[in-house]
Amino acid sequence: MPKIIHGADFHLDSAFAGLPPEKARQRRRESRELLDALAELVRTEKANLVLLAGDLFDGERVYPETLERLRSALGAMACPVFIAPGNHDPYTPYSPYAAENWPENVHIFRSPEIEAVELPELGCVVHGCAFAGPERTDQALAGFTVPTDGKLHLMCLHGDVGVPDSTYGPVTRQQIGSSGLAYLALGHIHQYSGVNREEKTFWAYPGCPEGRGFDELGDKGVLVGTVDEKGADLRFVPLCHRRYHIVSVDVTGREPREALAEALPETAAEDVCRFVLTGETGEGGVDLPALETAFAPRCYVLQLRDQTRPAEDIWGRAGEDTLRGLFLQDLRQRWETAADEEERQKIALAVRFGLAALDGRDL
Repeated sequence: MPKIIHGADFHLDSAFAGLPPEKARQRRRESRELLDALAELVRTEKANLVLLAGDLFDGERVYPETLERLRSALGAMACPVFIAPGNHDPYTPYSPYAAENWPENVHIFRSPEIEAVELPELGCVVHGCAFAGPERTDQALAGFTVPTDGKLHLMCLHGDVGVPDSTYGPVTRQQIGSSGLAYLALGHIHQYSGVNREEKTFWAYPGCPEGRGFDELGDKGVLVGTVDEKGADLRFVPLCHRRYHIVSVDVTGREPREALAEALPETAAEDVCRFVLTGETGEGGVDLPALETAFAPRCYVLQLRDQTRPAEDIWGRAGEDTLRGLFLQDLRQRWETAADEEERQKIALAVRFGLAALDGRDL
């Protein structure tokens, strides 16, 4: 019963383009530190096997210090490590994987065809294959079935489950179920999938171990546990240094500063936070620059989005026989017939700026 660690989608040397340049550089450094954290997890968990299911790198160009850090961390793992290159880090003659100076305990799958590596000391066989370019439209698992030999069969694969026409290694659930594998360790999807089962085969995506944008929220990590012929007993272990949060804050009838203070995550100083302000506000709306000045020091990175709407009582003067009334009446009609929320947000801004202009206020 080998104890495994299953990780994927590290995307080392990502640009972190959504962050300020200095923060982006810091995040790249912190991503490299994930490798040492993974090696330490292998040690503390006494893992027998590490499966890394592709996209370790974000692209073909890799910083020398990143490559050196990866080799060092993998070599420090006192167990076999298997890598199945994905669409971001395909195996090519020019990829870092083509070099010969990888640690002896590391096996890199180099062919699009499925290869099998037997580990007699663990009583198991690890199967895997590689992307040979940024796309792969063939189905690697089509027709694949493990032999009935009493051994535990695992696979490390970068692929896209449930999307038959995917250009990123399509895999069907039927193929998983008919494979006979004990466990299929997948990469490509950046959200933890939970441990799933098709017939006798268990499979999972661990997700990425560190979020890089607001489409990768919350805790990120790897899977740790045991696999045998009865199933996979795996748990999710957070590995990330920082998290991305999107928090909706209703400011109806409240001071925005007070509402925002209550909504701050406990780890805001370490995390990247986007607050979406909702609800009703008065004519002046929300003073985003003032909120940013007050709360930016309390978050690693702060983003504010104003999606509030004018309070209902503002529309109450829409029937007045005044310039103000005519202005509000026109915008109220547009508000009620708006095609979507984006159009309503534009109308809300028009209301606030228009009323400020009519009153001679600074907004």
